[in-house]
Amino acid sequence: MIVVAPAARSDLHAAVAVLAAAFEHDPVTGAVVGGPPTDRLERTHHLFTGLLRPALADGTVDVARYAGDPDILGVAIWEAPGAVTSIVRLAAQLPSFWRACGPDGVLRAATIKHAIDRHRPRRPHWYLQEIGVAVRARGMGVGGALLEARLADVDASDAPAYLESSTERNRRLYRRHGFVDVAPVRGVTAAPMSMWRSSLSERSARTEPTPDPTV
Repeated sequence: MIVVAPAARSDLHAAVAVLAAAFEHDPVTGAVVGGPPTDRLERTHHLFTGLLRPALADGTVDVARYAGDPDILGVAIWEAPGAVTSIVRLAAQLPSFWRACGPDGVLRAATIKHAIDRHRPRRPHWYLQEIGVAVRARGMGVGGALLEARLADVDASDAPAYLESSTERNRRLYRRHGFVDVAPVRGVTAAPMSMWRSSLSERSARTEPTPDPTV
């Protein structure tokens, strides 16, 4: 049985390792961290350290395990509706991002993030930042379990959700959980597809409004 629960602070290093391995060869992550492929894993490790620390404090990181097994099989980082990145939080993240991107890459990474943020809907929503599964656990339903756990809470609050996906394989998983394709994210390597999941009440009414980032 796969058990999903909010991550604890003690899960940080294991969760970072799972995500770094999962995204080592991802084209968007590669564009963010830059550098030669030989040190891509190390850079990606620093990137997710910076992303995970504040999200752990917010309680918006989920981890999946087999019941009774301490090893982490998968990790999902979410951002709650209305979340705001404070200057204090950004300052705490900067050392990890600096190690991930290098002194010449921080501006590049900020440009990519700006392009991604520009496509996000203005309407408050849950945002799936990242989801990754350990190599040994792929194809075993871990990603689906992570989605189901958090989306149950999202539906309970009648909120919509949003994400970007770089691969058709992952998009098939998201579609099975109620997400629909919106549009490619222009200005980002590989132009990942933005995807939207309407609130429970909207889905019950069989409406699938396409989010407009300008409103």
